[in-house]
Amino acid sequence: MPGEEYDGVAGERRRPLIINHDLDSSVHILHQNEDTISPLPFTHTETLALPSLPVPNQRLASLDVFRGLTVAKVSSKPNATKKVVLRTIKLFLLGLLLQGGYFHGRGKLTYGVDLSKIRWLGVLQRISIGYFLASISEIWLVNHNILVDSPAAFVRKYSIQWMVSILLCSVYLCLLYGLYVPNWKFEHSNMFGSSHLTIIQNVHCEVRGSLEPPCNAVGFVDRLILGEDHLYQRPVYIRTKECSVNSPDYGPLPPNSPGWCLAPFDPEGILSSLMAAITCFMGLQYGRIIVLFQDNKQRVLLWSVFSFALLLVGYILEILGIPLSKALYTLSYMFITAGASGLVLTAIYYIPSMALSGALLEPIC
Repeated sequence: MPGEEYDGVAGERRRPLIINHDLDSSVHILHQNEDTISPLPFTHTETLALPSLPVPNQRLASLDVFRGLTVAKVSSKPNATKKVVLRTIKLFLLGLLLQGGYFHGRGKLTYGVDLSKIRWLGVLQRISIGYFLASISEIWLVNHNILVDSPAAFVRKYSIQWMVSILLCSVYLCLLYGLYVPNWKFEHSNMFGSSHLTIIQNVHCEVRGSLEPPCNAVGFVDRLILGEDHLYQRPVYIRTKECSVNSPDYGPLPPNSPGWCLAPFDPEGILSSLMAAITCFMGLQYGRIIVLFQDNKQRVLLWSVFSFALLLVGYILEILGIPLSKALYTLSYMFITAGASGLVLTAIYYIPSMALSGALLEPIC
C-alpha cells in the first residue's frame, strides 16, 4: 500500500514512523495485528488517537528571562543594609540641621553653630536610631523559611527579633538600676547687670537605681558619652514644683530650689532612645499582621489582643515600682504608650469598616 515499506524478507512489513511536528518528537504507532490496514499519512487536519506517552518538560525562554529579571531586582542583604545606613545618616543630619544646635547670641558678632556646645541628639535623631535598629533586624534576623499560617507560626518567624528586644530591655534595666552614679558638677550662666557670671553647681549623688532628675543613670550615660555641654539645656524637670513657681509651666526658680534645677539633661538621650527603638520593633508587628493575615476580623482581633497585652504589662510594671516617665522612657511608659497607640490604630482601622448597619465589613481600601 502507499506509504508502506518492506524488508528484504517477503511479506514482512515495517511499521511506519509518524513524526508529530507539533510535539517535535517521533512516535511509533503499534499495530494490534499485522493484517490490519496501515494508517494513512499524517495531516494537520486529521485527528489521530495517539498513545498516552509522557511529554518532555519544555522551558519557556520568556519565563526564564522574567525570572532572571525578578531575581536581579531583588535587593541583597548587604545592599539593603547600605540603603538603611545611608537613610539613617540623612535623617540624623536632617535632625541636626533643623534643630540648629547652639547658635551664638544676637548681641555677638559671630555667626554659625558653636560645635563646642551643639546638641547632638534630638527627636529626628531618635527616630533615625529606631529606624536603623528595626530595619537591620528586619533584614538580618527574620526566619524566611517559616510560612506564617497561624499566630504561632507568626511568633516563630520573628522570634529572634523578640529576643533582641528583650535583650535591649534587659540592658536598659540593668543600667538604670545597677549603674553607680557619682557626684558631678555643671556650669551655668547667670545675669548680673550687664555681665554674665558663670556659676559652678555641685550635685551630690553617689547612689544606684535612683530615678530622680539629678542622679539617674540615663543622664549619667549621656554626660559620660556626649558631654554636659552637648545636652539639652532646658530639661523638662525645670517645670516641676521644686524648680518653678509656675509649675507645671516654666517660671522663676523658687527661693529654696535645689541646685540641679538648672542642670542639663537630654530627654532624647542614648538610653531613652534605645528604649524608644523598642516601640519601632512593636510597630513592625502591627505592620506584619496586616501583611500576613488577610482576614480583617483576624487582624482586628490580633491587634486588640496585642495592644491589651502591652497595656497590661505596662500597668503591672507601674504597680511593681517602675514609674511612668517620658524623660527616662521607662519600661512602663514604653509598654503603655505602645499599647495605647495599638488600640488607636485598631480603632482607625475598624471604624471606617463599619457601614450604616454597624457590622464589621470589608475595609474600603
